[in-house]
Amino acid sequence: MSKIRIQVTGIAHGGDGVARHEGKVVFVPYLIPGEEALVEIVEEKANYLRAWPVEVISPSPDRVEALCVHFGVCGGCHWQHISYQRQLALRQEVLLSQLARIAHLPDAAVKPTVPADEPWYYRNNVQLHLDREGQLGFIVARDHQVLPISECHIMHPLVWDMWSALEIEFPGLERITLRAGTASQEQLVVLESGTDDVPEVEVDLPVSCVLLLPDGTPVTFVGAPHITETVGDRPLRVSAGSFFQVNTRQTERVISIVERYAAPRGNELLLDLYCGVGTFGLSLADKVAAVVGIDNSESAIEDARFNSNDLDNVQFLQGSVEELIHDVEEKVDLVLLDPPRHGVSKKALDAIMKRVPGRVIYVSCDPATLARDVGKMVQSGYNLVAVQPVDMFPQTYHVEAVALLRSGPG
Repeated sequence: MSKIRIQVTGIAHGGDGVARHEGKVVFVPYLIPGEEALVEIVEEKANYLRAWPVEVISPSPDRVEALCVHFGVCGGCHWQHISYQRQLALRQEVLLSQLARIAHLPDAAVKPTVPADEPWYYRNNVQLHLDREGQLGFIVARDHQVLPISECHIMHPLVWDMWSALEIEFPGLERITLRAGTASQEQLVVLESGTDDVPEVEVDLPVSCVLLLPDGTPVTFVGAPHITETVGDRPLRVSAGSFFQVNTRQTERVISIVERYAAPRGNELLLDLYCGVGTFGLSLADKVAAVVGIDNSESAIEDARFNSNDLDNVQFLQGSVEELIHDVEEKVDLVLLDPPRHGVSKKALDAIMKRVPGRVIYVSCDPATLARDVGKMVQSGYNLVAVQPVDMFPQTYHVEAVALLRSGPG
């Protein structure tokens, strides 16, 4: 493949540096806006090129030495070469760009990114894969092979301790997830396989071990099938098959933003969609008249019901949002959305807009789908009031954000 010299002018959703060459956009990882570099073209399409950096000719003043020896090969981190303050600015820039390009909102009120107190050692869960020799690792950024690793600087120490102590004899193993309750100190090893065989696992730590069968059924063979994580003052049970945010401290910050944007008045119904284990909705339960949470995950809803057993104004329903939203007959005042990366389905968004809630708070982990959904809501008569990015994933390109929309103009 040929080599070209480029000037990086921007950052793409996905973390790549962006340049132009002979009328085509060029996407290159591990470069920073403002840098000049020699790159090798690895893919050529009609309208764009993908390239790999060969030499940084004019480094950015924000370029720093990566902390991890695996950086640039391992796919777990993408921005260790960028100073932390610049990472924060780039997250805001990505949101602004996506809202302008997709939602056609060039003047969106995107606030500066809320930083993490600790931009390292924060991940309370990681998903691992095995190479052909049975060694644990992450997926390589360039060729999607498994890279066995000797260090990781974004895993929480409780997760790293499990990684270091784990020995597995299980030929059919496909994935391993390690989870930790950073407050409770509980540790959980979750194994996933294409078979129903129970593996032999040795860990020289007081941890729980669970096998998730192909149909999602958990089989506990050491300890308990869940951990407890405390967010704010509320302990939350999180089972092996349930989603929970990867950064506990930053989740607390997201909750405080959600509460401020919701501005509950005490007499309202909160519809908590894609509610998971109840992380956000339960934080508002004592500030509204009632909470109805909906999620498709049976495991998450079971956890949410357990987590709300001290509350009498909360109800959790298991099933698709687009179907169950019609079962809520009361007037909906507030809607809280925390969808997966692919965003809110068209049917669900249409159903929400028909209820015309006064305020919608959208917690997003993907700027592109946030912009898509916000654009549709604005077309339906909603006003995008503010977007607050929160750095949930330091050293990576992922962007967490909380958006507030209100019905009507102004």
